[in-house]
Amino acid sequence: MAFTSNDLKSVRQRRYVAKDFDGFRSLLLEYARLYFSDKINDFSESSVGGLFLDFAAYTGDVLSFYLDHQFSELNVESAVEPKNIERMLRTAGVPIVGSSPSVVEVTWYFKVPASYDGMSYLPQEAALPTVKAGSIVSSDNIEFQLLHDIDFSKKDDSGKLKASYVIGDVDRNNYPRTFIVAASGWCTSGKLTTDSIQISSAFVPFKQVTLSNTDVNEIVSVVDDYGNSYYEVGALTEDVVYRNVANTASDNTLVTDALKVIPAPFRFIRQVDISTRSTKLVLGGGNALSTEDDIIPDPSEFAVPMVYTRNFPRMALNPDRLLQTKTLGVYAVNTTLNITYRYGGGLDHNVPANTVKEIVELTLDFPLNPNGQTIAAVRGSVEVNNNKPAAGGEDPPSVDDLRALIPAMRNTQERIVTKEDVIARVYTLPSNFGRVFRCAIHPNSNNPSASLLYVVSRDSSSRLTISPDTLKKNLVTYLNAYRMISDAIDILDAAVINIAVTFEVVVDPTLNKSIVLQNVMKKLSQFFDIKNFNIDQPIVLDDVRNTIYTTDGVMSLTNDSSLNIKCMSGVINNRSYSDVSLDVTANTAKGMIIPPRGAIFELKYPDVDIIGRAV
Repeated sequence: MAFTSNDLKSVRQRRYVAKDFDGFRSLLLEYARLYFSDKINDFSESSVGGLFLDFAAYTGDVLSFYLDHQFSELNVESAVEPKNIERMLRTAGVPIVGSSPSVVEVTWYFKVPASYDGMSYLPQEAALPTVKAGSIVSSDNIEFQLLHDIDFSKKDDSGKLKASYVIGDVDRNNYPRTFIVAASGWCTSGKLTTDSIQISSAFVPFKQVTLSNTDVNEIVSVVDDYGNSYYEVGALTEDVVYRNVANTASDNTLVTDALKVIPAPFRFIRQVDISTRSTKLVLGGGNALSTEDDIIPDPSEFAVPMVYTRNFPRMALNPDRLLQTKTLGVYAVNTTLNITYRYGGGLDHNVPANTVKEIVELTLDFPLNPNGQTIAAVRGSVEVNNNKPAAGGEDPPSVDDLRALIPAMRNTQERIVTKEDVIARVYTLPSNFGRVFRCAIHPNSNNPSASLLYVVSRDSSSRLTISPDTLKKNLVTYLNAYRMISDAIDILDAAVINIAVTFEVVVDPTLNKSIVLQNVMKKLSQFFDIKNFNIDQPIVLDDVRNTIYTTDGVMSLTNDSSLNIKCMSGVINNRSYSDVSLDVTANTAKGMIIPPRGAIFELKYPDVDIIGRAV
């Protein structure tokens, strides 16, 4: 059927370029004079026609403003409303924080009686105290709380006290009567407090509770009256958390804690208001007292009962139903939440060195129960000091500071994809679970989906040692949560190649040969410091020669073969070296000594393994 002109409505010209009041009024005036001149002739400001134009222009101006405003609020760089900025920061994963507390290492000094063990005088073991966590010291009204116990009676593997001590008082025969023992512990300026919040019997999914103090920097514990412990998670979809437990294995002197993954049915997330920096906890969406809100589903409940059935047809099943839970965490109702947390901080909490002198609260324990007089004397002798300034205290970041973090946070990820991802995760393992000094990763030639992770640690003397088994288990637990399901990471010990260096130099005859030689050996010791070496890093011989040449007084090496680097292995002159042996000559190419894959060079005893001669 064809259209006729009577079926078409008349089309009037419209323009959509106005953005403000004057622009809208001008276009509306032009439109009204063109199409409604026979209805209204007077469009002056005092006329009814002018009133209609002003109303319409004002409405358009307001709508245009809010359209531009809402569009700007979609961009974190142009947004101005705090709630919108807060949502975008939370979506990008940028944590909103308040003031940060400072931390400081405080040394505690006690005067304890001396005792004679038949061979030497030592601090009386029964008089050695344990400073309990929670003891408080201060500097200029800034209080610092001890974060962990300091056991002055703790000994190393050889049976020697880990705490340092010097002779205090002596008797008339110049024998020690007392010793001054010292040990250090970390303290923080964050104040510890507990809020008790009543949870009513009416269940509300994702209930929110607000803490009474602002600038909360750590949630220490959340426990209800039923004894349930609530765990902080990054998102309520996370159903497990990491927990440290005391390492009882033989390597507990190197690795104090073991890493465990535990289920977290009772969990919460933390949200901070960007304007007030107040903190609220968002609890799970399930009721812990309801039998329908199972946190961990029982797959056996989904089995199809076919009692006395000899044959049955093919069935369609949804495997996701066996694995999915019905809630995003749970919380208990009709109880009281006891929330212990730390709050406070600021830039002024970074107190200078040697200013933490005052003891506000001291809690001591004497495990071996000395007499009351000894306890009183030891307690009365306590002194504290911070040999280094406090650090880490910061004022609350501004909104602009938080905005600037968004691009960086968008580049972060909670998974392991690249080689750099693995290395970054290894080095971010908290130190109480063991410290990896160096690591390197290589593809596994036998399995394209697997990688070989070589690790090495250091002992108390800063020498390389095989990483403890507990550390490797902790790494497996830690990395397993981030790796892709089809990937595998095999953790291996890096091979340590111990070396020795000999050289012969020509010294300026006007200078003292011994002093020049000592300077060369000192510079070589610094060059071969293990901090300067990584796994798979070669030794560049020209760099070693350059270190020698740049020493004042050195004119040259005597000849091309006067610099020699050799491998040291086994036990030599009662010194224990690595069992790894390397043919240095066969592994030298293009002026570099190249280690095998997954190996690292170490000059273990620089005092004896750098041998020089001056002519």
